[in-house]
Amino acid sequence: MRDDRETWTAEEFGRSHEGSVGVLLADGSVPRPALFDTGSGPDVHESSHWSVYDGRLPHIPRAAALRGVCSCGWTGPEHPLDWEAIGEQDLEDAADEQADACCQDWDGHTSAVEATTIPLPETVTSLLDRLEAEIGKLAETSPLAAIRAVRRIETTVGGVGYWAARHAQQDSTPAQAAAALGLTEEAARRELERLLRGN
Repeated sequence: MRDDRETWTAEEFGRSHEGSVGVLLADGSVPRPALFDTGSGPDVHESSHWSVYDGRLPHIPRAAALRGVCSCGWTGPEHPLDWEAIGEQDLEDAADEQADACCQDWDGHTSAVEATTIPLPETVTSLLDRLEAEIGKLAETSPLAAIRAVRRIETTVGGVGYWAARHAQQDSTPAQAAAALGLTEEAARRELERLLRGN
């Protein structure tokens, strides 16, 4: 089975904060994924995409509201659906505004997560911004030189990352590392292990 639900991730936090549009029914419950028989053997299509919950098929309920949801457990405010106004329109078109609002709510959530992470010194953030801009300009004039610069950065990061991860494991608990990085404990553990491996 394949789920075609649309998800969003922030580059820094990855799947620790994977967002999507969630569906609420009139009784406040969350519906199960909808199943569609494709008619070609045992293959069954599964969908949690909000647009399938239009109540037009007897086994699929009608959504009462949409809300942003995140893999970390966060849920955003409800955005009710006006079915009198929707009428016979396709739900994906009729409720596009509510779905966009869910994405904006999730953006606010990830901004709040970022605000709780360990701050970087201004010298480091400005240096990173400048480095990104300089390599971007170099890529336009000399792509191979830009690739060489990227390879040098990767080598440098590998060495520095190893020692940073080693000290982090000694100086902080998994919960502290997760909170500082804005990740789940499992994702923070994997990140430290990746840096210790040097890749």
